[in-house]
Amino acid sequence: MSRARRIRAEVTAGWHSFLRRRTAVFFTFFFPVILVVIFGALVRTQPTDGGLFAEPGAYYIPGYLATVVLFTPLSRIGSEIARHRDGNRFEKLATTPLTRGEWLLAQTIVNIAIIGIACVLILGLVLAITDATIAPSIGLLWLGPLVVLGVVLFCGFGAILGRVSETQDGVIAASNTIALPLLFLSDTFIPLSLLPEWFVPAIELSPLTYFSRGVRAVTYPPAGDTLVPAIAILAGLAAVFFLAGAYAIPRTE
Repeated sequence: MSRARRIRAEVTAGWHSFLRRRTAVFFTFFFPVILVVIFGALVRTQPTDGGLFAEPGAYYIPGYLATVVLFTPLSRIGSEIARHRDGNRFEKLATTPLTRGEWLLAQTIVNIAIIGIACVLILGLVLAITDATIAPSIGLLWLGPLVVLGVVLFCGFGAILGRVSETQDGVIAASNTIALPLLFLSDTFIPLSLLPEWFVPAIELSPLTYFSRGVRAVTYPPAGDTLVPAIAILAGLAAVFFLAGAYAIPRTE
């Protein structure tokens, strides 16, 4: 069996596995929708009042998209590795030609499809129920590569969490512990001007920061021309995390 056929078979199996878990399907889309409804429609932005949510609605689009780009790969990949470990499936995979990198690539492709659909739905919801507006332009096509790179990065991160966590519960706890601070402290919902000056440099250490800045450069022109450096750094981090995640995947347990 060729490499392409091995990956395609694993992608098909991973996609059907996701669809069979109705709870996972529901919460993959439900959690970001709740954030949009609470922050975008109920709290609403107040551009002249200062403080939290004082920016125009479009400023927060990166935060809404980040909910699925960050949370979904961390929890899904980490949990998948924990399930494989519990069922001794890595021992079975070790007897097949499928490599660790191919397995992670297949799982990443599944996540790209899931998260891509979720991002389209979230973006449509944001534009429908909040005051956010996006001017149509050819630059919006950059959202696709940004989402893909973000998913690749956090799938690799999720694989590392799956390796170091002993159980599925441990994976979920670890992913939430990491993802929640990153979601709000990565130049997403909270402007840097509201953070202590001594903490601002730490924002640069978050990989989610570069996804946020890239998306904002595309959807919110006042953010400035930060797309090229953001996407370059994001691509580099995605490659590093993917390779580290592939190496971290166990072959036998």
